[in-house]
Amino acid sequence: MADKSSPLYLGFDLSTQQLKSLAVNSNLKPEYEVKFDFDADSRGFNIQKGVLTNEAENEVFAPLGLWLQAIDAVLQKLRDDGMDFSRVRGISGAGMQHGSVYWSQEGERALESLDSSKSLEAQLRDAFSHPYSPNWQDASTQSQCDDFDKQLGDEVELAVITGSKAHHRFTGPQILRFRTKHPGKYEQTSRICLVSSFLASIFLGRIAPFDISDVCGMNLWDIKAGAWHERLLSLTAGSTDTSSLKRKLGAANVPEDGGAFLGNIHPYFVKRYGFDRSCVIAPSTGDNPSTILALPLRPLDAIVSLGTSTTYLMSTPHYKPNPAHHLMNHPTTAGLYMFMLCYKNGGLAREQVRDSLSPLETSNPWQKFDQVAIASPPLGQSSDPSSPMKLGLFFPKPEIVPNVRAGIWRFMYKPRINALMAADGTTWNQPEDDVRAIVESQFLSLRLRSRDLVESPTGPNAHLPPQPRRIYLVGGGSRNAAIAKIAGEVLGGWEGVYRLDVGENACALGAAYKAVWAVERKPGESFEDLIGGRWKEAEFVEKIAKGYQEGIFERYGLAVEGLDMVEKEVLKEEKNQ
Repeated sequence: MADKSSPLYLGFDLSTQQLKSLAVNSNLKPEYEVKFDFDADSRGFNIQKGVLTNEAENEVFAPLGLWLQAIDAVLQKLRDDGMDFSRVRGISGAGMQHGSVYWSQEGERALESLDSSKSLEAQLRDAFSHPYSPNWQDASTQSQCDDFDKQLGDEVELAVITGSKAHHRFTGPQILRFRTKHPGKYEQTSRICLVSSFLASIFLGRIAPFDISDVCGMNLWDIKAGAWHERLLSLTAGSTDTSSLKRKLGAANVPEDGGAFLGNIHPYFVKRYGFDRSCVIAPSTGDNPSTILALPLRPLDAIVSLGTSTTYLMSTPHYKPNPAHHLMNHPTTAGLYMFMLCYKNGGLAREQVRDSLSPLETSNPWQKFDQVAIASPPLGQSSDPSSPMKLGLFFPKPEIVPNVRAGIWRFMYKPRINALMAADGTTWNQPEDDVRAIVESQFLSLRLRSRDLVESPTGPNAHLPPQPRRIYLVGGGSRNAAIAKIAGEVLGGWEGVYRLDVGENACALGAAYKAVWAVERKPGESFEDLIGGRWKEAEFVEKIAKGYQEGIFERYGLAVEGLDMVEKEVLKEEKNQ
């Protein structure tokens, strides 16, 4: 039974479709958990799946008033559940990466002088020079991405400096487009936040600095130098004089300490909800960096986040940049980096295939999908391993990796002769063959792009091929037994496939753990030491599927080469159109 007088730590997760909050105690056990679903619970916003769209320009964005409404609503839900806010000693958060928020000077003043008798939405709805934040699904910045890739020579050099090549969603290209499309609003902008620093700013009552990990998702930060890159700032600002842009970014202050003391909570929250005025605000980080804080990751562990997007995360001491993936500073531990792959077409793409099956079981819409996926043989092959493999790309939205338009492509691949041919109605049974193929294609892409970072195990398992030690699944898709089974078959994991008990709240959990560490750490105590010493594996994770299976894993190794050919063929077709 929880001690109702012990300290609590709040973690927030501001994602595309929800705001979640999770409170843990000093022993890392969750005590309270609430969410605000933007589509179902918000008032006054004509959104769909948390966003608004301008299809003519490939824009996807969220109204900032929606997020303000959600923060008050989540705190009220926690209070309704009986939470005593005076127990909260620390707060941290996670925000969807890359999104930008544009504050006006009047908005900064309004933030500092919040009135506890009024809602955040009522006081801050006009606090921004632009009332919307670009969402990570936005694909409006292709010309700006081209400019970023050229600025340092090519995409390889940009990745070496910033950890990533230019991407539509990254904040630098987004700011550049905002400046050129809305020059008046850009001039009126006093400060620019990321979604993570926006969240911290609300609780502080003043603009919070960027987080040392999340700042790496902007294509503006020189990771090895630990500073803004002047030539990239110059491109974004449209001038060699970057002083104005630096002021907007708050460039003088990006704390290297992920647990730095930013300040105490604003009196608004003390008076309105009963927080203690000594409650500490720690830096908020991105949703992906926060996910790797949801458990003490060990070398060769991998996290696959199966949410709206599909994301693959590893912690590594090696800085090996490549345009095919992302590297960012670790959110808490200097000297470590976060390896990341991120795809737009994750859960929504799987849902589209699911919905093509009929009839759907309304009480469990995934039931038939699971049945078909498990009944289908790996890669759609017959019992003859030399038979063609069924490989496809399923992109209802324009994809990042590879960078192609929306579309579906189906191929038959013959590994023995390394030959590829387009599938047709005689070789591919739609939609049944799509079910296993979409899951396989997503995991094969992860394996293709991470294969240079994994290693063979040591000790008694040294004979095994390179692969992760464990695969941890988080997010909504982690509940799906068929997806977990295929993850182990494709990606391996000699110790198996695991799910966090709060897998759908991993970002909020990681943020809460970060708050615990920020407040309770001893001098020099690392996040891994403090959290690892308190984390009881049996209470937090469960094994849900086998990992490495001899023969099947090797067969998927051949399929990796086939998927590489598929992507190159599709990119070739796109270039010739």
